[in-house]
Amino acid sequence: MKLTEKVVIITGGAQGIGKETAKKFLQEGASVVLCDYDDAAGLATLEEFGNEKVDFYKVDVTDSAQIEKMVQSTLDKHGKIDVLINNAGITIDGFLTKMDEKDWEKVISVNLSGVFKCTKAVAPIMLKQGSGVILNASSVVGLYGNIGQTNYAATKAGVIGLTKSWAKEFGPKGIRVNAVAPGFIETGMTSVVPQKVLDIMKDKTPLKKLGKPEDIASAYLFLASDDANYVNGAILSVDGGLVV
Repeated sequence: MKLTEKVVIITGGAQGIGKETAKKFLQEGASVVLCDYDDAAGLATLEEFGNEKVDFYKVDVTDSAQIEKMVQSTLDKHGKIDVLINNAGITIDGFLTKMDEKDWEKVISVNLSGVFKCTKAVAPIMLKQGSGVILNASSVVGLYGNIGQTNYAATKAGVIGLTKSWAKEFGPKGIRVNAVAPGFIETGMTSVVPQKVLDIMKDKTPLKKLGKPEDIASAYLFLASDDANYVNGAILSVDGGLVV
């Protein structure tokens, strides 16, 4: 197993890509800490997994106090943190001219500031250990932009900047930092998208299909494992060739 005895924190871990990643990491021998603002979904996932190696904490990634409490609880129980996956994210789409400033600020707060706050809480522990892996959720939209997603695209482009900066800061200390840039994935976010739009997405993708959460989970697994021991500062596109 690739992650035996590893301790992994996954934000946004109660559903979608986060949940599938947690499932895969448990199968690979990790102890997993699920963090999510949705208490009901988190508890349901915890019950579904029925695994003593998984814990759930209700955490709002915009709240530093909640993050620090979760990190300390994890450290108290396990004595270390090997992997942080900054997976939590939201969308509030709209054209720029119609976008409320509150919608801009909320998406920035979760998708970008949340990554900053979670990493800031975990990084000192990894620095003390002299080892660790930080994985961030970017997006194809962060690389190439998208109509109606000014706020989301800005956050995902910002995550790329954080990833590359931290790869340079932490690499000499034994900590690898990388990001995954998913294409169009079948999750709760895409479930509200009209079928006509989904068909257009599929048609634009050379593989002629949408991705699945397990596709992203597999990318996270590779980057978290020793198989990616010399991968640092990379933005791994998992998009079916969408931008080829």
